[in-house]
Amino acid sequence: MHLNDLFDVIFRWAHLIAGIMWVGNSMLFNWLDRNLEKVAGQGPLSQGKIFMVHSGAFYDVEKKLLGPGEMPKILHWFKWQNFATWATGISLFVIVYYLNGAGGLVDPSTHDVDRTVAVAMSISIIFVAWLIYDSLWKLVGDSNPRLAGIISIVLLFASIFGFSLFFSGKATYMQTGVVIGTLMTGNVWMCIVPSQHELVNATKEGRDQDPAFSIRAKQRSIHNNYLTFPLLFIMVSNHFGGATSHPLNWLILILVMIGGAGIRHFMNIRYLGNGRERAVAAWLFPAASAGAFAIASLMIVTRIDARSVDNIDEPVSFKRAQEIIATRCVPCHSTHPSDDVFTAPPAGLRLDSPRQIQVNAKAIRLRAVDQQNMPFNNKTGITRRERGELKKWIDDGARTD
Repeated sequence: MHLNDLFDVIFRWAHLIAGIMWVGNSMLFNWLDRNLEKVAGQGPLSQGKIFMVHSGAFYDVEKKLLGPGEMPKILHWFKWQNFATWATGISLFVIVYYLNGAGGLVDPSTHDVDRTVAVAMSISIIFVAWLIYDSLWKLVGDSNPRLAGIISIVLLFASIFGFSLFFSGKATYMQTGVVIGTLMTGNVWMCIVPSQHELVNATKEGRDQDPAFSIRAKQRSIHNNYLTFPLLFIMVSNHFGGATSHPLNWLILILVMIGGAGIRHFMNIRYLGNGRERAVAAWLFPAASAGAFAIASLMIVTRIDARSVDNIDEPVSFKRAQEIIATRCVPCHSTHPSDDVFTAPPAGLRLDSPRQIQVNAKAIRLRAVDQQNMPFNNKTGITRRERGELKKWIDDGARTD
């Protein structure tokens, strides 16, 4: 296995594991906050309790503030899952999109951007996005959170469109994901964790905690909560070529993000606190509607502005189809690829023999003709006529005789 492929596997696996831990913890604590019950006999510092059953026993969980000097000997923090998710995600982004000449970051067939410039832009965007977001919420968010929220959403959507003008389709989605992940990580380490440190220090030193820390931390925690579902979609978007390679890929991402955040919102308002829930129809139907909106957006927009190919009237022989595939596809999709990036056939797809070509005719039609996201960033320079010839050969039955 090539060293780059090995690092890809290692960091992708680690990123998945860390992400599950981080998102799982986040969703559990959000659920706890919405289901705590205030009962008689709880102290003035208690914010509620909850009983749960799991793994063969009962859990008695209480959320509370501590009086001066009441700091327990052992205190568990939940912060490293977030850092591990961000660090492995950044590492994976570097491996896939920055190394090997940044071949995955730009698509010369649509946006002829110098690769060094594209890498510099990508890195700068990550840090500038945090500075803008953090400054906005410090300057405007405390006094007018609704305005800050609207500005944040507009800037995010405008950024997605801007990314699509410079980066490849997949890189547009991943750049958005890295930006969102960086904002969420910044919220954890620049706002939430400092608030927790202040809470611990105030308890140890016997003084009251500044409520401004807690308010800001809770505010940023809510932001992270709503960004979770859109970020999870981006993490798996590489599998959705119909979305990432579409001319309106930026619009598809925006619509899916709206639907994902909508699902999260209605799941959040399901719980009224103190062990009470809204009627099922009051939250489940709106949540399902938000999900349907996201799915419908994928289905409708991906059928708009489909990429065209040259119309071929005369029959296309298998010999001609094989010639096109050998020139444009086999450099990557072969037992021993000659491509400078793909040292193993992507998705295990091999097109060395007539039988392999015929069996995978539908996949060739989907990726090379309908979605036109293969060859990867059109590295081999396939033409509209060649795509049309492949379409004609496949539509006529993909015969090899």
